[in-house]
Amino acid sequence: MKVHERFLNYVKFDTQSVPDLEVIPSSEKQKDLARYLVEEMKSMGINDVLMDEHGYVYGTIPSNTDNDMPAIGFIAHMDTSPDMPGNDIKPRIVHNYDGKDIVLNEEKNIIMKTEMFEHLLDYIGNDIIVTDGTTLLGADNKAGIAEILSMAEFFINNPAVKHGTIKIGFTPDEEVGNGAEKFDIEGFGANFAYTVDGGKLGEIEYENFNAASAKVEINGVNIHPGSAKNKMKNSILIAMEFQGMLPVHETPDNTENYEGFSHLNDMSGDVEKTLLNYIIRDHSFDKFNAKKDRFNKIAEYLNEKYGEGTVKIELKDSYYNMKEKILPHMHIIETAQQAMKNIGLEPQIVPIRGGTDGARLSYMGLPCPNLCTGGHNYHGRYEYIPVQSMEKVVELLIEIVKLYA
Repeated sequence: MKVHERFLNYVKFDTQSVPDLEVIPSSEKQKDLARYLVEEMKSMGINDVLMDEHGYVYGTIPSNTDNDMPAIGFIAHMDTSPDMPGNDIKPRIVHNYDGKDIVLNEEKNIIMKTEMFEHLLDYIGNDIIVTDGTTLLGADNKAGIAEILSMAEFFINNPAVKHGTIKIGFTPDEEVGNGAEKFDIEGFGANFAYTVDGGKLGEIEYENFNAASAKVEINGVNIHPGSAKNKMKNSILIAMEFQGMLPVHETPDNTENYEGFSHLNDMSGDVEKTLLNYIIRDHSFDKFNAKKDRFNKIAEYLNEKYGEGTVKIELKDSYYNMKEKILPHMHIIETAQQAMKNIGLEPQIVPIRGGTDGARLSYMGLPCPNLCTGGHNYHGRYEYIPVQSMEKVVELLIEIVKLYA
C-alpha cells in the first residue's frame, strides 16, 4: 500500500482529543484507530503487537542480523488537535499542483492563497492533499503513522536488507499534553527513538519550548449598575487589566524562532467571575521562569489593589526543552542528518515552537528528537501535505535504520 493511501485511510477516523480531562485517552474514539492499527500491523507481520488499556499501540520488527546494533524506536500520535473540527474530513488530492491559489471550498469561499502561504510554491508539480476547508486534515500526526508503517512494510518485505530491532509506538492525547504520560518505556525497549511529528520536509528538531499553562481566575462583585459606585468590582475589567500588564510584543503573532510568548488561549466570564487560560512558552529556562514569575507578580499587584483573593492563579508546567537530554546522544541527530543527505535532502536543524511526545519521553529516559512528516499549516483548515514529501520521509526512515546496521 502506498503511504498516502494509508494516510487517507487513517483520516477517516475522528481521533480528536479533549483538553483538561484526567483520563487517558481523553476520548474513547481514539481507540477506534488504535484497534485498526493493531490489525493492520499484525497483518503486515509486525511482532508483539498490542494495544494497552490506555490506547497506546506497540509493535516490534526483530533484528535480522547477529551484529550488535541499537534498538531504534519510531513514535507518532493518533489524536488530532481540539483547535479545529476533526470529524467528517473530506480530503482531496490536487494533482500536479500548478502554483495557483487552491480553492478548498467554493461554496464557502475558502481559498488557500499563495500570498499567505508562500511555501505552497515549493511544491509546484507535486500532488498535494488538502481539506475542504471545514476541518483540519490530520497530517498531524496521521502522516507520521503512515510513514512509519510504510517504512516497516519495506523491511518486512525486504528481508535481505539487514537491520537492527525496530520498535514502533503510537500514542493518544499528544495534542492535549498527555501523550507520554502512560508510555511504557521499559516495555518499549528502544535505546533511543524518533518522533515523526514535525513539519516541512528536511527539518530535524531537538530543541523545543519549555511549556506551562496558567489558569487565571478573577473574582468580582456584582451590584446593580444603578447603585454600584464604590461597590461593584467588575471581574471582566480586571481581567482586561491583567492582560494589559503582559508585554504586548510577547504574543505568538509577534514572535518567531527562539522567541517565547504568553498566549491568551481563551477567556469567559461576567462581572462576578472571569476565567483566562494561558499557555506560556520559551526555549530558555531562565526566560520561561521569568514569564511565570511575571504572572505571579501581576496577581500580587492586582490583589493589593482590589483586595486579597481577587486574582487566583494556577501555574502548571507541561514539558521542558529536550535539548539537554539529546546533547549527550548527538549521534541520533548526526545520523538523521546523514540520512537526509544520502537521499538528496538538505537537513535543517530548527527549534520546535511547540512540543512533542519526544520532549517528555526524553526526560523519562528515552532520548527522542523529532523528524519531519512533510506537512504544513497544522491545526487548521489550511493544513496540507504533499504526497511526494510523505514518500521522501519513508525513504528517510529506511535510511536511518540502514545507517545503524
